Amino acid sequence: MTTGPATTGPATAGPLAGIRVLEVGHMLAGPYATMMLADLGAEVVKIEPPGGDISRQVSDAYFASLNRGKRSVRFDLTTPSGQERLGELVADAHALLVNLKPSAIHRLGLTYEALKKWNERIVCVALTGFGLDAGDDPAFDYVVQAATGVAALTGDPAGPPTLPGYSSADNSSGLTAALGLLAQIVSGRGGQVEVSLRDVMLSQLNYRASAYLNEGVEPRRLPLGAHSYYVPAQLFPTSDGHLALFITHDGFWKSFAAEAGIEGFPAMAERAARREEVLDVVTKALATDTATAWETRLRPLGVPAAAVRTLPQALAATPEAIVTAGEFRLVRGPVRVAGYEPEYGPPPRLGEHGP
Repeated sequence: MTTGPATTGPATAGPLAGIRVLEVGHMLAGPYATMMLADLGAEVVKIEPPGGDISRQVSDAYFASLNRGKRSVRFDLTTPSGQERLGELVADAHALLVNLKPSAIHRLGLTYEALKKWNERIVCVALTGFGLDAGDDPAFDYVVQAATGVAALTGDPAGPPTLPGYSSADNSSGLTAALGLLAQIVSGRGGQVEVSLRDVMLSQLNYRASAYLNEGVEPRRLPLGAHSYYVPAQLFPTSDGHLALFITHDGFWKSFAAEAGIEGFPAMAERAARREEVLDVVTKALATDTATAWETRLRPLGVPAAAVRTLPQALAATPEAIVTAGEFRLVRGPVRVAGYEPEYGPPPRLGEHGP
């Protein structure tokens, strides 16, 4: 099997040791993608304009959360000297990941067609809102969520559309871009890779989109985030707090019903057909105890359930997920590889590693 240009390192080295990735990006999606690669051992060189990535202006903690463990070089890509420096870096790199407007990507020569003269095996990933040749319409996270139907699916049916409390489109697109980059490196071929926020979010509506395209079932919002197929699978109020309960098959229901003192509705199809009746009896049963108590009672039975926690509560409950990167405390990378522990270096100072 062709593995591309990666080199073999010691067992304790990151799986991407020997891979060099260039980043020309700002804010969230692109920097998040390359940070995931850096966490896994890749050398990531962040090419910043003279004024730096604009996320440096948000806050130091914001910048650190997306750029730990990278190197920073600073030069102006709009100048001949900047283009020459870019070519020098491309000649010795495996990949370049860019998240800018399509017109800027073309204008600055950040495509495979423009860069292959320096390195025919370079992988060029363009992370855009709607596609590299789709124009420059604004494509911020919230805009894409609205445009792809995600916002319309979120929130209480009696209320307005709702956006989640974090940048789901940017983060999902960053992970997808990292996957596309690595896939092309493994192929051993250079080339252009495209990932758009719109395509990523439509892809993540998988079963919702399939139900509409194949069965004509238009998705609708349900109270308390209820699942469209499984019953009961949603948030429930308890005597103190809310509980997320996710009953996906009859075995889970049998265990839950026995603990909650509920009789009947043994089959999934029956529970779906009698949704309101099931939700009524489950709501009454769960109101007899607190959310954390129900979690404690149901977890040993293997029933998927969790009390709704705030972010501070969630972080306090998982101290092993918090790492130190220079002066910053951050959430560790989500991929864990046996025999390898990332060093989580600090975010780079602007231009720290050269012009």
